[in-house]
Amino acid sequence: MKFFRTLIFSLFWLLVSLLGAISLSVVGAALYFSPGLPDVRQLQDFELHTPLRIFTRDGKLIGEFGEERRMPVDFDEIPQNMVNALIAAEDSSYFEHRGVDPRGLMRAAFELVQSGGDIQSGGSTITMQVARNYMLTLDRTFTRKIREILLALQMEQLLSKQEIFELYVNKIFLGNRAYGIAAAAETYYDKPLAELSLAQTAMIAGLPKAPSAFNPLANSERSLIRRNWILFRMRGLGHIDESVYQEVVQEPVSAKRHWTQAEVEAAYVSEMARQYAIERFGDNAYTGGYRIHTTLDSELQPAARLALSRGLLDYDLRHGWRGPEQRDIASSLVEAQEQITTQGLEEELSESPEIRETARQAAERSQTQVEGIDGDVSNWLQVLERTPNYGLLQAAMVVESEGRDMQVMLRGGELHTIDWDGLSWARDYLSPHSRGAEPASAEAIATRGDLVRVVINEDGSARLSQQPDVEGSLVVQDPRTGAILALQGGFDFNASKFNRAVQAQRQSGSIFKPFIYLAALEDGEMNAASVVNDAPVVLQDGSSELWRPVNSSRDFRGPTRLRSALARSRNLVTIRVLQAIGLDHTINYLEGFGFAPGRLPRGLSLALGSANLTPMEMTNAYAILANGGYKVSPWIIERVTRINDDQLIEQATPHVACPECSEGQETVTIGGRDYPVAPRVADAAAVYILRDMLRDVIEVGTGRAALSLERDDIVGKTGTTNGQRDAWFAGYNSDLVTTVWVGKDNNETIAEYGANAALPVWMDFMGEALEGRPEAVLERPENIVTVRVDPTTGRRLPNDQSGGISEIFHNDHLPEFQQRGISRELEEVSGSQGSGTVESIF
Repeated sequence: MKFFRTLIFSLFWLLVSLLGAISLSVVGAALYFSPGLPDVRQLQDFELHTPLRIFTRDGKLIGEFGEERRMPVDFDEIPQNMVNALIAAEDSSYFEHRGVDPRGLMRAAFELVQSGGDIQSGGSTITMQVARNYMLTLDRTFTRKIREILLALQMEQLLSKQEIFELYVNKIFLGNRAYGIAAAAETYYDKPLAELSLAQTAMIAGLPKAPSAFNPLANSERSLIRRNWILFRMRGLGHIDESVYQEVVQEPVSAKRHWTQAEVEAAYVSEMARQYAIERFGDNAYTGGYRIHTTLDSELQPAARLALSRGLLDYDLRHGWRGPEQRDIASSLVEAQEQITTQGLEEELSESPEIRETARQAAERSQTQVEGIDGDVSNWLQVLERTPNYGLLQAAMVVESEGRDMQVMLRGGELHTIDWDGLSWARDYLSPHSRGAEPASAEAIATRGDLVRVVINEDGSARLSQQPDVEGSLVVQDPRTGAILALQGGFDFNASKFNRAVQAQRQSGSIFKPFIYLAALEDGEMNAASVVNDAPVVLQDGSSELWRPVNSSRDFRGPTRLRSALARSRNLVTIRVLQAIGLDHTINYLEGFGFAPGRLPRGLSLALGSANLTPMEMTNAYAILANGGYKVSPWIIERVTRINDDQLIEQATPHVACPECSEGQETVTIGGRDYPVAPRVADAAAVYILRDMLRDVIEVGTGRAALSLERDDIVGKTGTTNGQRDAWFAGYNSDLVTTVWVGKDNNETIAEYGANAALPVWMDFMGEALEGRPEAVLERPENIVTVRVDPTTGRRLPNDQSGGISEIFHNDHLPEFQQRGISRELEEVSGSQGSGTVESIF
């Protein structure tokens, strides 16, 4: 008996000694390691690496940039199923322990002994993982583990369980650039957290342990085992019942790779905003959580992108078929891989199990759909999966081409039959000016195994197409503020990242003419009824060679009123107008419209738009016409914020047009904010008269097609440069200004005029943009008067004389009853009545 008492006593003191030794060891470790530990308080204000995100003015996502895809969430935004799944997977007693789970540490120690010193698991709680992920390295050492424990104990004293859990779910890496559970939900399932199923939630909860090993895209079998184990644990912990468990474990793996999907396609603007962010914030732009809100309108931008895409495709249909994108792909998978590489795709995609599996499944579906499709399908589907779509164009493989029908396969195995209505346009391209004969059959266009492009129409039918051999841009601006509301810098950003809206300096052609006329109107030198001779002229313009400009129609109309000359875009009249008002004076005047004098040619060719200008510059100049003559400037960055808009970094304060402001007023309040008032650079009366003249371009001139929009408030001007290298249309009402340019990057001819190539695009966009909007026109200035003039001479008719036509004038610039309204030199030329007499002006 005494022996047993002695034994119990000895064991008791041994236990006390061990506990004391452990306590002393813990205290010693704390004293030793504490001075070098990071300050846990930094977690209270810790900023996660969050990508740069670009938005429209109404908050629609248009772009995201950054290596770490992350969307931080608050604890109360996390579904309970996700909390339960992570607890079951990582730390079942998380809400009970104080940062360290002794049982977990003992289990880890036992595994360490069993493995002979090989670390199997660290026994880390979620709190300890937060300490490691935020403040320590990832090396697997005992020193790091001790520091991890000490930090976890400190964290539990400073932060709540909810705050620690929030730090955990927003930091963890979950594979495929996804950091945090919200990003993982989007990456694997293209859903917000709240819409995940229980099976999908458990799948994501299984990733923190080993994002590569349990990744459902790379290893669906292991990820399925891991997911079902977590569901088993959730059942054991009472989070789900048996019936739910039995149902959910039967669900197949549904994860797929989903890239960040823009809510509004505006890649050219997104890239502009990215470049701005890099210039402003450096490399921190990609990780600092910056949010750039642009001026883009989320309804106008898609309409602009679609209108330009349709217009360029329609142009291409008019000029002929250049053949399949690649012929006979089925003959060699190697050739297919080379084709994919030339299109700039990443090589690792060719080894992706996900893509191979997608192709296999699609091939199985396709083989049940179409009798006679053989093993070529698997290769075709792989090619289609990796061949990018551009705009409305989808990559397609020709399955069968016989008679007047062509059967094609799209990505995923979807089959379409293209009838002759969608094929007959494909006459061979011979040159920009000519095409071959109509094809005799579908086989003459493309054959089995050829890679082609198709457009799926709104009714579901398919039409053969091809990547356009022409480019373009479309810019939309608010004339009052200068804000860019829509911008498309090319057919498709993925096909060409060159932003023609702001980078392409092209000759402006006849859309520049209105500014020459405005300079003449403002000076009072001429008016809308002034008569100028439309007759041949020979000029020596800045070189030893003679310049013999002509009208695009190659004819001459003799004495012509300015209104008619602008409506019909008469080159020779415009040259004479510029000569009459003076080149230097005109260039100085044009500076007020944003045109840099150094980039304007010092010659009379300026009258015909020989200056190289960007579509953005031309749009802004027209915006000044649209707002009544106030100098606004184009801008696209509305504000920059950080961390879910909690911090305002900067906000734009552009000059705005304010016709209602009193003279000398410096600011105007709009939406509760003060903006500086834009200075006036053009006389209101002159701008109004020019607008009325531009209406004639629509009514009787080169823009007559726009009458189909059935709006009286739209005006504009066509433009075509020498050799038909550039086609333009710039037009506006008082709410919107839109400029369309069409041309080739290599400056070759497009063999079409602005009225054919650019105006239809403008009409397509403006028809949708203005639908349902009330008409918006400039208010008529008080100093505008209407009088009758002789249509032949432009002279003012006496009140007692009948006939004539009505014309509007500035009341200080009325034509005299007997004044011809032009210089003596031009009077003499006009006497020829357009007979073909050539005038030399040196």
